[in-house]
Amino acid sequence: MKIENGIYMLEISANIMGTTKNINPTLICDKDSLILIDTGFPGQLHDIHKAVEKEGIPFSKLNTVILTHQDIDHIGSIADILKEMPGKIKVLAHEEEKAYINGEKKPVKLAKLEEELANLPDNVKMIYEKLKVGFEISRVNVDKTLIDGQELPYSGGITVIYTPGHTPGHIALYLKKFKVLIAGDILSVKDGLLVKADENINLDNELNMKSLKKLTKYDIETVICYHGGIYKDDVNKRIVELANDL
Repeated sequence: MKIENGIYMLEISANIMGTTKNINPTLICDKDSLILIDTGFPGQLHDIHKAVEKEGIPFSKLNTVILTHQDIDHIGSIADILKEMPGKIKVLAHEEEKAYINGEKKPVKLAKLEEELANLPDNVKMIYEKLKVGFEISRVNVDKTLIDGQELPYSGGITVIYTPGHTPGHIALYLKKFKVLIAGDILSVKDGLLVKADENINLDNELNMKSLKKLTKYDIETVICYHGGIYKDDVNKRIVELANDL
């Protein structure tokens, strides 16, 4: 789905433990680069490839992947992308996420499950085992680490906003020229309303609230949420409400 000139939201379905869920990676296309923001679950390379080509853009143009954070539904197909296009793709992520993405540190959601493993019901233990395998096959090296406030030279400029809380190094991305926020998982859309991430999936809810307040400094007309898609209804006002827990 075209959002603005050169900005596309991909719509990809995933069957997770018998439940169909939609995810929305973002594609940014300019004269010299094709940037994919987040890569779905493991095994979704074909779906991503198909979604990109559906927008009339050759997948072979892809040269940059930005990972908003370490969760398996965001990094799952990055290893497959790199295998398909060896030596061509640069992987970017916040400096706090690098060690989790390359396997030096255990991903925070996996570590939390592991701490409670002995007391978990069998169905959750099965989820843990699937996650463990998924993270193992998704490990890649991060070519370039990002910092808060950094300006990336794509599509008129993309500002990196460090928004920890959901994970230690979660980022959102702001395209000032278009007043578009790519939110990762700090925000989602549920039943047509912009909401903050569920507290039970955040690493640190207090830190996540501070990150939400940070978003109030930006003039935003469109939010692309990885879960829920597009939100355009008086975005600035809604983010202020969320940041004040209203």
